[in-house]
Amino acid sequence: MMYWIAAILLIALNAVSVVLNLLMLPGNWIMVGSLCIFLLAVGGPAAGPDWVTVLLVACLAAAGEIVELFAGSAKASRAGATRRSMLLSLVASFVLSIVGTFVVPIPVVGTALGAIGGATLGAFAGAWLGEAWAGTESDRRVRISQAAMSGRLLGMVIKLSIGAAIFVIQLLSLWS
Repeated sequence: MMYWIAAILLIALNAVSVVLNLLMLPGNWIMVGSLCIFLLAVGGPAAGPDWVTVLLVACLAAAGEIVELFAGSAKASRAGATRRSMLLSLVASFVLSIVGTFVVPIPVVGTALGAIGGATLGAFAGAWLGEAWAGTESDRRVRISQAAMSGRLLGMVIKLSIGAAIFVIQLLSLWS
């Protein structure tokens, strides 16, 4: 009985954690941590998930963070961005994602949209400022900034997809 109560709590927390990824919060890592707590609470893997599952989802969470972090910079780099603009893009994306969570006054949905919009706008603005600082011509500056923005959005989508995969892996492991 204790196993299934803990399993239901794990599923609920993991569902919330997937949504936290939309808010630019570490939802994937919360799912990894909640699985560790679940295993400690139920007394080990007699049935269900085990520490190998924890290792698997931790590797997936790390991969999601790496992809999200570097996707915008990678696309901007391919478009010819300077290191300065890639760094400013990353910093502005982070800052504006936090600001964006407070801008759209619709509970939950507005927060997610604000964070996503802020992150993508920040990636564009940071790359644009970095390229302006470097003296890049206007058309090229816009292309690089668009690449940074689309890369950031792609990274967020991939991280969210990895979060959904972690959720499904943990869910299925409860019945193994």
